Amino acid sequence: MEWIKIFSSPSAAREKLQENKPQLLILNGKRICLVLRHTKFYAVEDTCSHSGESLSKGIVNYLGEIACPWHGYRFSLQSGRESDERSRDLITYPVREDETGFFIGV
Repeated sequence: MEWIKIFSSPSAAREKLQENKPQLLILNGKRICLVLRHTKFYAVEDTCSHSGESLSKGIVNYLGEIACPWHGYRFSLQSGRESDERSRDLITYPVREDETGFFIGV
């Protein structure tokens, strides 16, 4: 796994991201959806496993799931699991914060 620095500090990450507003990142050719929710960061595969739509265009619900904008399939930000087990789960990516920056492992 390679740790890729996204922001210079955890505080810079919190300044740039809005709570529950998905952001698209492309790291090493991988589309990743990054979400700040309740002061914690989550990084999941950006492509819906059902339809292929970009999840960064979706919404985050009150359960901490990201919902696909096309058909409403919902995936846990924490585990990547599809809520109704109708399609494969998403790949999740580890996030690391320390005094040297904010990183995502790919």
